[in-house]
Amino acid sequence: MGSTVTDDSAKTSPASSRPGYGALLRTRGAWTFLLPGFAARQPFAMLTLSIVLLVQHTTGSYGAAGAAAAVTGVSMALFAPYSGRLADRYGQRAVLLPGVLVHTVSGLSLTALALAHAPLWVLFLAAVPTGASVPQVGPMVRARWGVKLQGSPLMGTAAAFESVTDELTFVFGPLLATALCTAVTPAAGLLTEAALTLVGGLLFAAQKSTQPAVTATGGPAHVEHGSALRIPGVRVLIVTFLGIGSVFGGMQVSLAAFTQSIGEPGLNGVLYGVFAAGNMLSGIVCGAIVWKTAPQRRLLVGYAALALTASALWTAHSVLLLAALGLLVGMCIAPSLITGYTLVEALVPARARTEAFTWLTGAVALGQAAAVTVAGQLEDRLWDGSGFLVPMGGTVLALLTLVALRSALIARQETQTVARGVGHRSPVTVD
Repeated sequence: MGSTVTDDSAKTSPASSRPGYGALLRTRGAWTFLLPGFAARQPFAMLTLSIVLLVQHTTGSYGAAGAAAAVTGVSMALFAPYSGRLADRYGQRAVLLPGVLVHTVSGLSLTALALAHAPLWVLFLAAVPTGASVPQVGPMVRARWGVKLQGSPLMGTAAAFESVTDELTFVFGPLLATALCTAVTPAAGLLTEAALTLVGGLLFAAQKSTQPAVTATGGPAHVEHGSALRIPGVRVLIVTFLGIGSVFGGMQVSLAAFTQSIGEPGLNGVLYGVFAAGNMLSGIVCGAIVWKTAPQRRLLVGYAALALTASALWTAHSVLLLAALGLLVGMCIAPSLITGYTLVEALVPARARTEAFTWLTGAVALGQAAAVTVAGQLEDRLWDGSGFLVPMGGTVLALLTLVALRSALIARQETQTVARGVGHRSPVTVD
């Protein structure tokens, strides 16, 4: 690979010749940010579904619930990249501390307004700061891995591990939100989300030793080269992740509507958990494989499989069939997510990498927000299960864009030199 491992544990590990999870987890200092990071990102998987269940309970409309959740998602998508840019410039702790506090207060306010049956436009206003202040813990953890493993063959394994961690939260998060909202009170999901955000976010922010060093900023040169959005490959990946977001959003609303229509609302969390479990399991497998094919080709193949399986969701009319299709769709998401994040490591300079990760996270949130809105309207106006048309449309459109602009995902040599600081050669994969 023409690169050197900068972390001592990765150098001495016998598994470094064949990257694996064991070698990754033995990286010095990794656990100091992994455990708080997992706790801090758990609420993210609860937020949208908790809003949908609460607002649907207080208004009786999936369209209104989807719209309120969509405002939160759009707000997060618009503000997340700026949060990442500020973290790159001033440090993660400086961004996390005020963000966690604002999000907690905003989430509690949104809950109180919904329970008070406030007008929908008031809920929209409260949803804006709730989404804008969502802590971008996942991108921050990925940036910390980038510092720890710069130039290491374990970078691809780290990308897979983070995808698995994300999906593990999406196994437990929806189950917890559904259980709280249906068995305790419709407000319990958002209340728990706010509490977990506060505690987990503060614990993660306290881990100062592993956060990336702040790059000194100067004049116009920094402004010119500072944004990850200037890189064509990042823009292509944003469209790709928008399609993935449409799957998440479409599944959340449509599964809730389907289980409600059959009189089994408690199955909502179970079905969504099956979908997320498929994602998690395929992520584990992807991280354990030493790939020989280029990541650009893997992304094309994996995304085509995602579009194909997502296009079949609307045909399901039974719980078992929907669970099976949801499992397959989930298994197709993780390879695309992992490969996309791996490509960021090759395409984007280290000084803008947190921002790049937040653009992709924001794209998922924006796609999810749009999907929640459209799927909610379809479920209100058409037949039960019509919301499943949204994942089909979103992934097919994103696939067409990916195929047309796939050449932008091949990093230029000079970009790689800046990004990696080593003689890494593309398009050979690093995972």
